[in-house]
Amino acid sequence: MTISRIRSRLTDLGHTLPSVAVPVASYVPALQVGNQVTTSGQLPLVDGALPRTGKVGADVTAEQAQDLARICCLNALAAIESVIGDLDRIVRVVKVVGYVASDPAFTGQPAVVNGASDLLGEVFAAAGEHVRSAVGVAVLPLDAPVELELTVEVAPHEAGAAAAAA
Repeated sequence: MTISRIRSRLTDLGHTLPSVAVPVASYVPALQVGNQVTTSGQLPLVDGALPRTGKVGADVTAEQAQDLARICCLNALAAIESVIGDLDRIVRVVKVVGYVASDPAFTGQPAVVNGASDLLGEVFAAAGEHVRSAVGVAVLPLDAPVELELTVEVAPHEAGAAAAAA
């Protein structure tokens, strides 16, 4: 089995796609409707645990939160791959929604979510350009500092296989 070009690109960038994070409640990690796949909110879980908890701007620095946003993004890509089988089928990143558990004085939510946006740009180039929201919230599940939702457009299964072979 050949490695997909997107997985190869992730490896070149020093990232490993994790196993799909187990849902912490009653939902599925990702769902395909037509030619789009949308993820549930993805926490920055690593091997089932949060590497950091608390509010950004108090317990977690903006730089640490950017790293956590990248982890959320990798978890979202893993969830998408579990639905479509091959990340090479992604033809466009459509939307990123980032939630940042913020200290009341913290206003740098866009810079935090850049951790995910920049990763998508590095991996997908122009196809990684997307619309986005970066929202400050009081608290997130499990006291996570960051949560991310991702929506992508995918090619039909046959087209993805042909693109991967090219």
